[in-house]
Amino acid sequence: MRTLSTPSPALICPPNLPGFQNGRGSSTSSSSITGETVAMVHSPPPTRLTHPLIRLASRPQKEQASIERLPDHAMVQVFSFLPTNQLCRCARVCRRWYNLAWDPRLWRTIRLTGETINVDRALKVLTRRLCQDTPNVCLMLETVSVSGCRRLTDRGLYTIAQCCPELRRLEVSGCYNISNEAVFDVVSLCPNLEHLDVSGCSKVTCISLTREASIKLSPLHGKQISIRYLDMTDCFVLEDEGLHTIAAHCTQLTHLYLRRCVRLTDEGLRYLMIYCTSIKELSVSDCRFVSDFGLREIAKLESRLRYLSIAHCGRVTDVGIRYVAKYCGKLRYLNARGCEGITDHGLEYLAKNCAKLKSLDIGKCPLVSDTGLECLALNCFNLKRLSLKSCESITGQGLQIVAANCFDLQMLNVQDCEVSVEALRFVKRHCKRCVIEHTNPAFF
Repeated sequence: MRTLSTPSPALICPPNLPGFQNGRGSSTSSSSITGETVAMVHSPPPTRLTHPLIRLASRPQKEQASIERLPDHAMVQVFSFLPTNQLCRCARVCRRWYNLAWDPRLWRTIRLTGETINVDRALKVLTRRLCQDTPNVCLMLETVSVSGCRRLTDRGLYTIAQCCPELRRLEVSGCYNISNEAVFDVVSLCPNLEHLDVSGCSKVTCISLTREASIKLSPLHGKQISIRYLDMTDCFVLEDEGLHTIAAHCTQLTHLYLRRCVRLTDEGLRYLMIYCTSIKELSVSDCRFVSDFGLREIAKLESRLRYLSIAHCGRVTDVGIRYVAKYCGKLRYLNARGCEGITDHGLEYLAKNCAKLKSLDIGKCPLVSDTGLECLALNCFNLKRLSLKSCESITGQGLQIVAANCFDLQMLNVQDCEVSVEALRFVKRHCKRCVIEHTNPAFF
């Protein structure tokens, strides 16, 4: 039981809000808050409460609010569904709620959202409160998600790095003010970090250890980072040399997303395959310099690769698809939308070698026709999702062959395709659970 002299939690709420007076907050949800949001520190609530919204807590037992009758373990379970800012509000209701709201089991995750929140200050106050029983470290905190908090800076990440040695998951997508140095601090001081999302952080060009951390590590450790999941979507300035450094330090990667990293080339993928041989999911969508040579490197992942997205990689042709199909026989998902060099020959080779394919997107591939669809339908019986959007050579005949063989089809996209109503009705009759996305006003 914590003493009442303990400072109360960081309350994530806006100043000068109607109903927020004398240290008592209203029940207004955070979604309706306007203006600057800050983290505030208050003393624990007094024994007698006079706020009209919580006056029931001071009434005699027979008139006590129903929620007050719940045992502590049930209250903690209820609190576990609240976001961080609402949990902080609950801590200010009464003494009992104050103690329950700061149960360590509720603070494995900090999740803050909003463009106006002063997230640096919020993280500082929250971590200081969580470090109270274990000075200077938050041993329970495993996940921090501040995606979309545009006011996050390197100072906030440094706070996390210093106080959260057990951190396993960090999400800072859309926080474009953070730099390489702050990310280096986190990965160096949080050795258990496995999941890192820095998508949209345009200043981040690399993931590596700080120089001090590299010097301290023993040769046996190999200066490695334990990250398995890395999302660097929209990190526009990431180049081949940066990917080389990432690959050399993050050899345990299994999920890597590099969507719209427009400066990457086949050379960067060559570095990646040298060090990261356990990748299961890889996305290089909209990386316009990736070509068939890059897919030849990706094919070295062989049966470990299950998910591949090469959407809008305009330099990819049937040659690259043949490399992937030949060596990655356990591929389950392929997104090749906008790869206009892919033809029926590439699709045929893919269908015969990747029979367990479940999801395929070949939209905007004008050279794919009913011939390729027929081969796909006769080999990939487990297909569940198929997108043929804007495939000009596809007709109703090809769709009927697919529907007659792929009974488990759940999603079919034929928008902007010249297919008849009869063909769409045929698909609906044979694939009962299939959702058809189309642009034919006569079919409903």
